[in-house]
Amino acid sequence: MRDFTKRFSSALLTAAVLFAIVLFLVFPARYARSVRDGIDLWAVSVLPATLPMFFLTAIFTRRKLFARVAKALSPLSAALFGVSGGGACAALLSALSGYPVGARTVYDLSRTGVLCEDERFRVACLSTTSGPAFLVGAVGGGMFRSAAAGWVLFLSHLMGICLVCFLLRLFAKGRRRTSFVPKGETLSLSELLSGSVLSVLCVGGAIAIFSVFGQMIADLCAPLGLPAIPEAMLRGLLEMTAGCSLLSSAPSALSLALCCFLVTFGGLCVLIQQLAFLTQAGISVPKFLAVKFAQGVVSALLCYVLSLLCGF
Repeated sequence: MRDFTKRFSSALLTAAVLFAIVLFLVFPARYARSVRDGIDLWAVSVLPATLPMFFLTAIFTRRKLFARVAKALSPLSAALFGVSGGGACAALLSALSGYPVGARTVYDLSRTGVLCEDERFRVACLSTTSGPAFLVGAVGGGMFRSAAAGWVLFLSHLMGICLVCFLLRLFAKGRRRTSFVPKGETLSLSELLSGSVLSVLCVGGAIAIFSVFGQMIADLCAPLGLPAIPEAMLRGLLEMTAGCSLLSSAPSALSLALCCFLVTFGGLCVLIQQLAFLTQAGISVPKFLAVKFAQGVVSALLCYVLSLLCGF
């Protein structure tokens, strides 16, 4: 049965890839425009915020101040999530900055020896969050026309992630002492900058590619006449921003909760951006996806309850 499932999944993926190639060859101008739209989105909205944060966090994690903050946070983070203070710093940077800064920070801290092997998975699950600028500003204020809805979304998002990670600590092995000071090679500012540029180019590539896939999904959904919510979820599982935009066309507690699920799970585009860094830190992809799905469900339930309490 397991071999059959594996062969079926492989055949399904191959068929989807071949179908996408055919669509691109039949309508090259249409989908080339989608690539340009993705690049424009990356260049205008993502690059200006992400590149500086990649560079600055790479510097910060190698400074003595980072070691002091990590040491101060260590008792609380160990008690709540079974992770070191370095892991807590990664989670804090992720919550402030959003995708995919947290994933890149986990990779950096793993490479420099700040995170031990046992805690990396829990830190990765805790540090892959969206930020207030996107959730409150773009989704809440921009899409749902309500900053209050954005704060409900942001708080539910963080609470769902933290609750699942709190439960994950039950599976933690014996905690090992970790170093707060990075080990290994010392990189120059030019090396840190070049690494940050390559990282943000990887993010841009993912956005451009999934802009094409999103347009293909929209073209396939149009003749099927799918209801608004199923279409929004289908597109959101591929690229969360498009799904949130569609859900916001009919604001309600349910649509906000479904939006919270998409943002927390991330959608395939965001997951690819994160896994580009996390796999290099030795994170198991199936386990990570399972935890992100659980976090998405918990966050959505919390968001639905809070939305009803706030009269949304």
